[in-house]
Amino acid sequence: MPRPNWFLAFPLDGRFVLDLPPLPPSFRLFHPEDVHLTLTFLGGCGKDAAERALTALDDALRQKPVSGVEVSLGGVVPMGPKREYSALSALLERGRVEMTERIAALRDVAHEAALGRRETRAPKPHVTIARPQRRATEAARAAGLQWAAALDLRAIEASLNRIALYTWSEGNRRERLFRIVAERTLAGPG
Repeated sequence: MPRPNWFLAFPLDGRFVLDLPPLPPSFRLFHPEDVHLTLTFLGGCGKDAAERALTALDDALRQKPVSGVEVSLGGVVPMGPKREYSALSALLERGRVEMTERIAALRDVAHEAALGRRETRAPKPHVTIARPQRRATEAARAAGLQWAAALDLRAIEASLNRIALYTWSEGNRRERLFRIVAERTLAGPG
């Protein structure tokens, strides 16, 4: 079995996924409790490195507390490689600028503590709601894009006022992909 991935993210209430239209075949909808906005992806760094990232995040939040952000979701777009995207994710409609700033301010310290390097990509706040299966055909992926284009998630609002350390769920990953190992509440409103 591959080494479990770790990441820091802002959890949000994902019950809205239960009301989405059925996905095309060869796609997996995220479980409501797996829905999150990623702060930084640490990959298979191991528990010790992930805990170093959390400690560095704690230190950064003590030095410069940040508040939560009220957000709303927007359009759903493919993420990952253009030819074979790996996720369908909602961009933020409201709160995009604020969350871009939060990610830019916090991810590097955590990423560097765990992996010894900074993230090179620009922050792009998004909430993944579905993933194509690895064996998804080109036609299935096209159907996934049509499904995503038909969604209107602008009424979905959330308070991003917590940061959690996630890893793979224990047990059956067919139901839930992730589990929260530790969680921090942000200062102030949100």
